[in-house]
Amino acid sequence: MADSPEEIKKHVKLYLLIGGILFVCTVLTVAVAKIEWLDFGSRGFGTADMIIGLLIATFKATLVALIFMHLNHEKKMVYWLFGLGIVFAFCLMAITGFAFSDPIYFKDFFGR
Repeated sequence: MADSPEEIKKHVKLYLLIGGILFVCTVLTVAVAKIEWLDFGSRGFGTADMIIGLLIATFKATLVALIFMHLNHEKKMVYWLFGLGIVFAFCLMAITGFAFSDPIYFKDFFGR
């Protein structure tokens, strides 16, 4: 924790810098989705645009977690728990994906 006014000013500058980077990344995400000359892949919002948008969102989430949530100074066990939560989230997404690929579920849900 900051104890002196100089340390507090240093932290405020860091938070303002990170806030500015988050704002620029948000504008960049909208630009990739809406501006035609930034359109990657096929015309319109496609897979490449989605991947770029998700990469930008991942970068932004990492900045927020490390700087604003102070995870850059945590103990090793916190990183293990955080990583385990991410693994479980991907497992749940995979289970959902496998459920949608099941032909019986697809037929019952969509009536085809």
